[in-house]
Amino acid sequence: MPETNPAEAAPTLARLIDGKALAQHIRAEVGARAAALAARGTRPGLAVILVGDDPASAVYVRNKVRACAENGLHSVLEKYDAALPEAALLERIAALNADPAIHGILVQMPVPRHIDPHRVIEAIDAAKDVDGFSVRSAGELFAGLPGLRPATPWGCLKMIESTGVPLRGRHAVVIGRSNTVGKPMALLLLAASATVTVCHSATTDLKRHVREADIVVAAVGRRRTVTADMVKRGAVVIDVGTNHDEAGKLCGDVDFEPVRAALGPEGWISPVPGGVGPMTITMLLANTVQAAERRVPPAGA
Repeated sequence: MPETNPAEAAPTLARLIDGKALAQHIRAEVGARAAALAARGTRPGLAVILVGDDPASAVYVRNKVRACAENGLHSVLEKYDAALPEAALLERIAALNADPAIHGILVQMPVPRHIDPHRVIEAIDAAKDVDGFSVRSAGELFAGLPGLRPATPWGCLKMIESTGVPLRGRHAVVIGRSNTVGKPMALLLLAASATVTVCHSATTDLKRHVREADIVVAAVGRRRTVTADMVKRGAVVIDVGTNHDEAGKLCGDVDFEPVRAALGPEGWISPVPGGVGPMTITMLLANTVQAAERRVPPAGA
């Protein structure tokens, strides 16, 4: 019997959802829309505010500003000392709300302890809330109305859609119930006609719920929350987590290699890094362009 060439052997691992490649594809579309607006005299503008000197926040902000420059958007970065009074921050947001050159406003979280993040988010004009975190944005999502969607869950939805797996009628399990990822993710999946289960820290028998899922979105911030014995072969697994393992290496909420093997070649899985991260910034750009488009009369009007 001839030996089997390993290179020709059937794949046994789940396929990767390449967030970087998908992000580049969407950014090309966003860039084209930004160019069309610029040709009509409006360059989409994003204001990013950073209060304090948190190293991770500084990296995130730098990446957002660079992404704007690379895709035809105008950006303004404002850095403030951690001692900035809340009233001064709210005053600055009010000025940006009134600035016609700014279509999106983002205050990088977390903010210092003396500043109320909810008050900050609600101070942003809902039409410029490109993070999609305000009560109005949440209400529009809940009611199924057009609006600015939270960037991370919207990016996750785009990743799921990129697999070609239909969402209608599928069972999706979201692990995590945060206002920024878990809850809006569940609503986006519902809007796509999936049947949705939301699991959290008080859920009993998490394994049973995940085992029944066609789609799994893990967003709890705890490594190895999803293990190989929990997933169904052929499922789609989206890992939103950003953690570090014993060696200090970045990892997600999913025990990646064993889960990828358990899903089999019919399944899909997003890596960390290189999965959800690039999509979050991309959808933030898309929201900024959408906010600008809403303020410009349609061509020929």
